[in-house]
Amino acid sequence: MGSDGGSNRVVAYFYDGDVGNFHYGPRHPMKPQRLAVTHSLVLNYGLDKKMQLYRPYRASAHDMSRFHSTDYIEFLQRVTPQNIQGFSKSLSSFNVGDDCPVFDGLFDFCSMYTGASLEGAIKINNEDCDIAINWSGGLHHAKKTEASGFCYINDIVISILELLKYHPRVLYIDIDIHHGDGVQEAFYHTDRVMTVSFHKYGNYFFPGTGDMYEIGSEGGRYYSVNVPLREGIDDTSYTLIFKPIIQSVMEYYRPTVIVLQCGADSLANDRLGCFSLSAKGHG
Repeated sequence: MGSDGGSNRVVAYFYDGDVGNFHYGPRHPMKPQRLAVTHSLVLNYGLDKKMQLYRPYRASAHDMSRFHSTDYIEFLQRVTPQNIQGFSKSLSSFNVGDDCPVFDGLFDFCSMYTGASLEGAIKINNEDCDIAINWSGGLHHAKKTEASGFCYINDIVISILELLKYHPRVLYIDIDIHHGDGVQEAFYHTDRVMTVSFHKYGNYFFPGTGDMYEIGSEGGRYYSVNVPLREGIDDTSYTLIFKPIIQSVMEYYRPTVIVLQCGADSLANDRLGCFSLSAKGHG
């Protein structure tokens, strides 16, 4: 996320050394360990010398309840692999199962990645930095009362709610290969947040939303922008679509802060993706 700043922008980078120690399961494609690998690359390329490094705040249940229901948060706090048999009804109602499994330290994991995004928003609001980076965040599928698509707590929605305390217009851009449905749903009826999502759509691709005619409703009508794409799109085609759309959005909406979800599954050869984007094209 970032605000409008000059050429000498202050970048805040958030990383909790414990966030890569969680395990969704042996065959699950979500691998928090990659966050530790990413941090190692940041250090070895010397990028840490160009940023302010922070061990982030850990979000509380109260923080998470800014968006999520209290009973859902309490469930995440209490359920463990050891007592899961006592929560059979809750597992179904909260959509916790194969895609979103119960694993050791689940609530702690949510607390870490959500706290980092929330603290980034606070620093943006206080003008302590121009850009805030949280590679562990961006869990855009989580809904108010349920988990979805590997996501339990929607740190993006919670950080945007924090940004709205100071910013009249927040622009959310999502370049994950999957539609940013949880964020769109949260702000579908308001013009305070414009959501723009570039994603694969069709052939029952998850989550099945993100049609170009999903444009918002009531006060938020025309403030949801969806760019549904087919498989195989390359750097050139993506750029030809992305640049003019974002330029028009910036000119029309004039956001005071931008939140960017950088899902790497839109890169070529991702095991869940089907685009042909290079790191350069994605960036």
